[in-house]
Amino acid sequence: MAEDYILEKQLQKYFGFTSFKRGQKEVITKIMNGDSAAAIFPTGAGKSICYQLPAVLLPNLTLVVSPLLSLMKDQLDFLLKHRISAARLDSTLGRDEYNEILRKSINGEIKILMISVERFKNERFRYNLEKMKISLLVIDEAHCISEWGHNFRPEYLKLPDYREEFGINQILLLTATATEQVVEDMSLKLEVPGKNITITGTYRENLYLQVTPVDKLKKNKYLLQRIEEFPTEPTIVYVTLQKTSENISNFLCTNGINAHHYHAGMKNEDRDNVQNRFMDGSLDCVVATIAFGMGIDKKDIRRVIHYDLPKSIESYSQEIGRSGRDGHNSLCEVLANKDSINILENFIYGDTPEKKSIYKLLSQLKKNNGFVWEIKPLSLSNELNIRLLPLKTLLVYLDIEGIIKPKYTFFSEYSFKYNISSTKLANNFEGERASFVKAVLDNCSTKKTWTYVDIQGIQSKYNTDRKRIITALEYFDGKGWIELQSKQAIEVYHIVTKAFDIKNITDKIFDLFKLREVQGIRKIHEMISFFESDSCISKRLSEYFGEYLEKENCGHCSFCESGKAIMGNAAKLTSLTSFNFNEITGEFGKIIQDDYSLLNVTKFLCGIRMPLFTKLKVKKLSSFGIFEQYPFSDVKQWVEKHTAEDMSVDL
Repeated sequence: MAEDYILEKQLQKYFGFTSFKRGQKEVITKIMNGDSAAAIFPTGAGKSICYQLPAVLLPNLTLVVSPLLSLMKDQLDFLLKHRISAARLDSTLGRDEYNEILRKSINGEIKILMISVERFKNERFRYNLEKMKISLLVIDEAHCISEWGHNFRPEYLKLPDYREEFGINQILLLTATATEQVVEDMSLKLEVPGKNITITGTYRENLYLQVTPVDKLKKNKYLLQRIEEFPTEPTIVYVTLQKTSENISNFLCTNGINAHHYHAGMKNEDRDNVQNRFMDGSLDCVVATIAFGMGIDKKDIRRVIHYDLPKSIESYSQEIGRSGRDGHNSLCEVLANKDSINILENFIYGDTPEKKSIYKLLSQLKKNNGFVWEIKPLSLSNELNIRLLPLKTLLVYLDIEGIIKPKYTFFSEYSFKYNISSTKLANNFEGERASFVKAVLDNCSTKKTWTYVDIQGIQSKYNTDRKRIITALEYFDGKGWIELQSKQAIEVYHIVTKAFDIKNITDKIFDLFKLREVQGIRKIHEMISFFESDSCISKRLSEYFGEYLEKENCGHCSFCESGKAIMGNAAKLTSLTSFNFNEITGEFGKIIQDDYSLLNVTKFLCGIRMPLFTKLKVKKLSSFGIFEQYPFSDVKQWVEKHTAEDMSVDL
C-alpha cells in the first residue's frame, strides 16, 4: 500500500492526475520493480502513462520506438506541457536541433527520446546511441512485430537484435489492437513473460456502435444529414481513397460544414496544419484516409464515421477508439455497403510481388561481386516494381531463410562546412591522432561552400576503418569545428550463402506472400460478417480480442436497438465484355513496353499504385483505375482472354 501511495503522489506531482486508470498501476509497478511488461489497453485508455511516469522516475533515458513518429506528436506535446524533458528524432529537424537532442540524450538531460524503428540502422545515430545510458525500451504499436497482426512492420522483427546489441535489459510493449494470437507472438519474440502482460479489454460502454446500410448513391446525403444534427461536434470521417477524402470534404464544405481533407499525398506542413486546427477546435470535421488519427489525443471526438468500410476488424477497433476518450457518449457509425470491398482487396493484391521480381532479386544476390550487398531501398523498389513495404518484408523473409543478414545503414556521401580553418582544426591533435586527422582532411575536396569526404581514399592512404573516420567527423561536428551533413542512405547486408536454388526459394517466398494475400482478403470478409452479425456488436468485438462479456446485449449498438444489419450488394457494374481491350490498354502498352505483363495490365486497370507506374507516370492515363470497382480476379481473367499469351514468367 505504501508503494501504491508513492506512485499516486508521483502521478499527481508530475502529471496532475489524482488516480490511475484501470491497469496503469499494475504495469508501472512491474516496470519500477525492474521487470519487462506489456500493456494491452484499448485506444484512449492511458497506455502512454505506463511509460511516461516510469521515465521520470528511472535513472536513465527511456527510448520510445514507434512505426510512425507522427503517432508521437501529441504525446510529445503532452510531456513538454508538463515540463518533462522529451524529444523526438526525425528527418524534419535541422542540423543544430538534431545535434542538440543527441547531446542532451548522451548527457542525461533528456528523459524520453522518441525514434522510428528505422533509426536503429542509421550510422550516425548508432554511433551516438552507444554512448547513451538507457533504462527502458518502449515499443509502441507492438503488434507490428507480428505477421498475424493487422499492421505488420518487417523492421520490427529486428528489435530483439537491437535490444541485445545495445544492452537494453528492460522493455515495455504497448498496443491497443492485438488478438490473443498476436499477444502471444509479440511477447514471445520480445521475451515478456505471460505473468507480466496486462490486458484490460476493449469494451467501452460510452461508444454507440452503429452499422447503417446505405446505398452508394445516397451516402453523401445521409452523411450530411448526420453531421448537420450537431454540425460543430468534432468528427472524423474515414474513407479509403485519397481522392474520396477530397471529394467528400469539398461536398461538406459546400454545404456549410467546417471540414477539410487529410491524406498521405498532402505536403507535411499541410497535414500538420489540418491536424493542429482539428486539435485546437478551429476545424470541426476531418475527412481522412487511415493516415489520420494515430497518436492523436483529442478527448472530445464525438463521432467517427466510416464512409467506406475499414480494412479489418482490428482497423475498425483502432479507429473507433479515437472517439469519446473523455468518457462521454460518442457515435461510431459505419455507412455500410459492399461497393468498396473490391477497392480494399486491390490494396492487398498490390502488395504481392510478381514471381519474376523475386527471381530477379535472387539472381542479383547470386551474381553479386563478393558477400557484401549494398542497396538503396527506394531505387531497388523501383527497379523490381515492388512496393517499399513488401520489399522490406521480402528482405526479412530472405533473412529468415539464412540467405542474407542485415548489417547497418550508412551514408554514401559525407560533406561539411569548415567553421574554423583546417590548420587550426588539425592543431588540436598530437602524435598518431594528428597523423590520422591529417589523412582525413587531406582526402577531402572543397567545392565552393561544402567540403566532400572521400572515405575510401582515407582508408587507402591510412590503415583505418570506416567507423573511426565517422567517429572523427562526428567529434569535429560536436566541437563546432565543422558543420557535418550526410546524404544517400545505403543499407548493407551480408550475403550468408549463395548456395541456394533460385527457383525453389522464389517459389517459397512467393507462396509466403500469397498466404499473406489470402489472410488479408479473409480479414476483409471476416469484417463483413462482423458487421452483419446476428448478435450484439460490442460483445462480438470484445470476443474477437479475447474479452468475454457476461451480458448478452450491451444496449448501445445498432443490433441491440434494431437487430441485424444487412448490407446492400455492390452496385451493378457494366459488363467487362462491353469494353474495348485495345482501346483502354493501348497507350499503357506503348509506355510500359518490356514490362508489359498480365499482372501489370490488371493492376493498372484496377488502379493499384506500383513503383513502375509512378516512374512511367501512367497514373495520368485516363484508363488508370477504370476497373477499381471490379473484382481483381475478374479483371485478370478478362485481360488474360485478350492477351495473345500468358506473359507471366514461367519459373
